[in-house]
Formats: sequence, C-alpha cells, structure tokens
Amino acid sequence: MAQALPISPLAQPMPELGIVRGVRLGAIAAGIRYKGRTDLVLAEFAPGTTVAGVFTKSKCPGAPVDWCRAILPNGQARALVVNAGNANVFTGRAGRETCEATAQATARITGCTPDGVYLASTGVIGEILPPERITSALPALHTTLSETGWDAAARGIMTTDTFPKAAIRKTRINGTDVVIQGIAKGSGMIAPDMATMLSFVATDAALPPAILQTLLGTGVKKTFNCITVDSDTSTSDMVLLFATGAAGNAPVADTVDALVDPALADFRAALNDLLRELALLVIRDGEGATKLMSITVSGAVSDESAWRVAMAIGNSPLVKTAIAGEDANWGRVVMAVGKCGEPADRDTLSVSIGGVCIARNGTVTDGYDETPVVAHMKGQEIDIAVDLGLGNGTARAWSCDLTHGYIDINGSYRS
Repeated sequence: MAQALPISPLAQPMPELGIVRGVRLGAIAAGIRYKGRTDLVLAEFAPGTTVAGVFTKSKCPGAPVDWCRAILPNGQARALVVNAGNANVFTGRAGRETCEATAQATARITGCTPDGVYLASTGVIGEILPPERITSALPALHTTLSETGWDAAARGIMTTDTFPKAAIRKTRINGTDVVIQGIAKGSGMIAPDMATMLSFVATDAALPPAILQTLLGTGVKKTFNCITVDSDTSTSDMVLLFATGAAGNAPVADTVDALVDPALADFRAALNDLLRELALLVIRDGEGATKLMSITVSGAVSDESAWRVAMAIGNSPLVKTAIAGEDANWGRVVMAVGKCGEPADRDTLSVSIGGVCIARNGTVTDGYDETPVVAHMKGQEIDIAVDLGLGNGTARAWSCDLTHGYIDINGSYRS
C-alpha cells in the first residue's frame, strides 16, 4: 500500500514475548514491494526440529504452498523464509524456480538440505517474484537472527495488516516446562479451508511430527477455520507448527492418541488457546473492521451443520452491514440461517443478541424490549446466538462488520 493504513480500532497490543529455545529469527527490508519497511523474514531452527502444517484448500495455490506440501512428509525443518508484498501465485515455472532458488540459498546459509526449508509468500497475485530479491538479502539477514526476533518477524510478514499479531503460552509436558509462541498475519481474503492467512508457531517441546500434525489439524478446525472477514479463501495460506525439542521433555511416542493422551492435555489446551488468540487477532484486523462478531450456534443436527450455519451468518453482507450500522436487525440473522442449506425449522428457531432472547419458536419473544440490544450494538464486540432446536450440534465462529473501509483498502490494493 502506498500509505500506511490507520490502526484497527479493535487492535490489541503486542504481548510480552519470550524466547523459544532452538529458534532464531529476524526480518529485513528486501524491497520486494514495500519501501521503507521490512518484508522478508528468516527463521532458523535447531537440528532435529519437527514440523506440521495445514494449508489452503484453494485449487489455485501459490508455489510456496506446493513446495511446503511436498516436503512436509519428511517431518523435519531447519529454516523458514517468508516474504510479504508478492504472493508468488499464478506465476508458472518462474514461481517454482523462485522457490527452488530460495530454498537452495537458505540451505547453504543454514547448513541443511533444501527439503528442510519451508517457504511462504503473501501479497499481490500474478506478478513474478525475482528470486534475487530474496536470495541477495538472505546472507545479511542471517547475521541478524536472534532468539528475540519475534516482534520483528511479526511485523515483517504484514501486508494490509494494521498491527502485528503474536501470542505466547507456557505449559508443561510430563512435568517439563515448555513454551509455545506464534505470530500471524491476515486482514482480508479471510475465510476457512484452511484459514486464509499465514501463521507460524514454534515450541521447544520434543514431539514427533505425527503428534504435531494431529494437534495442529484439530486445533485449526475450531480456531482458524472458524473465522471469516469476507468469505474469500486465499491462494497462499498456511499454518506451520515447529517443535525444536530443546525443552528436553520425556519422549512422546508417535503411536499415542494425541487428542486424549493425559500427558499432552496441558500442551493441547495451551496450543488450542494460542491458536484461538491468533485467529481472533486476525479478525480484529479485518479490513475496515470496527466490530468483532462472535456467533454461537446450538441445537443443530450436527456440529458440522452448526458450523455451516454460523459461517453463513458471519459471511452475510446484510448481517455484517447491520452490525456496522449498529442496527439491531435480527431478521437478517434469520435470513442467513434460512438460506444456507442446512436443516432449520422456523418454528423451533431462537435468536439472541447480546444475551437478550429476541425471537423464540418462530416469533418475537413476548414483551421484547429492544433497548438493551441497541445498547449492545454500540459496543465493539457483538454476540449473536442461534438455537436451531433440532439436535445437539454446536459451533462457534467469529466475523467482523463490513464497512466502506473494506472497499477503500481493496479497491486500491495494487496502487
């Protein structure tokens, strides 16, 4: 963007970050697209670091997504390179060659093989990304890497983001203290399948790749895959989870059930909580957003059905503009439920906003007073709850309002 965007009114301050033993990282201004700001990030991981990943389900993925998918089965990582400003998407052979050149150059600097180098790009689609923009900056960047480079990395991966996003959790595995820390970027083109943004999380825990993959895949399902800014799924997005093993916890067998193993209970909860925090930071920075919507659906025929209903509400332009205008127009919620194709019955449906039940069993609640709902709509965080009255399925999703700011940002993105 030619001009700095105003910071989102929903922005959260950066937390006090720590270090993750076995990770050094940093950022540099490589001039990929932006002027006068960092746009290239490098992270180096200790030998033996394991990795898991979840990627966009777009049928037109970027070259870095293809690269990471291809090397992920190895389960090992030594480096991560991320650039902002150019997504390296729809660039054909040139895109693949840029990935190969970047991985090779990084491998030489970090002393590993190219299949240990993970790549991510975000920015404009359809423009060639010259590899020398990255490879020429890597040597100088490598000399600056530090255990405390997380803040710089969070800022270096931003595009239309208005504030950097990071989270930290401290927990234990088998009595050993471990740290989980992560960064994310995302502001527009945010919808699930996977989740449309980039996020990189690292822990000093020692965990096998299969365990990491199970934990990450399950964690993403109820966090990053439950957020939407605009219903548009990006071509470039991924969440990567790295485990350096530097904490030295007792080994965890890759045959255990990671979702029920009591030794992993605290770690599992901490990871899920961190992923949720990062996901909500992305929604708080939704392009043009002024309000955060939390949408809870219960009484569905299944959890999957509840999720689809929740996302239909969160994606509805009419719901989103009503929220932006602070209009307690609950009929738009009913509309979104009815149109989404999931089982619903008008005569068992209930709708609440801000904890006030507005409609129940197909009609407005007796004695409904809109006053507290109107007051709730003036706040920055809006709670919508729908009970379908059909079964036990539940889901929760998060969205934001739709303002003219979204048009302003996206109408001039390449300018």
